[in-house]
Amino acid sequence: MPIKADKNQLTLDLETGLVERYGSLRECIATGVYQRGLKRVAIDLDTAPSNLSVQLSEDASRHFPVDSFERYLESTGDMTPLYYLIEKFLSDKRARQDATMEEAMKLLAQLAPAMKKMGLT
Repeated sequence: MPIKADKNQLTLDLETGLVERYGSLRECIATGVYQRGLKRVAIDLDTAPSNLSVQLSEDASRHFPVDSFERYLESTGDMTPLYYLIEKFLSDKRARQDATMEEAMKLLAQLAPAMKKMGLT
């Protein structure tokens, strides 16, 4: 994920599809934890593997603490959960507008022959 910055603007080029791939931030973090090994990550987060497993489960009575989230990012270097949040909450409005404009231009190009036949152009 390249990050470009000038004096006035920060631009992030994100791998898209994270919001489609994961149903929640918890699921995104859990995937990273299990890929790296539950025991290894639990040690990094200074918690028991069983506690971490329950925190990442759908058990509504246990939650994955924000402090643990920060330590997870620092200790693993896995920024995927952060990118998930960015994609979910800060998706680039300009990119959406550009995509919509491109789609509209394609539709107009498809309509042009019909409009010509009708004498509208």
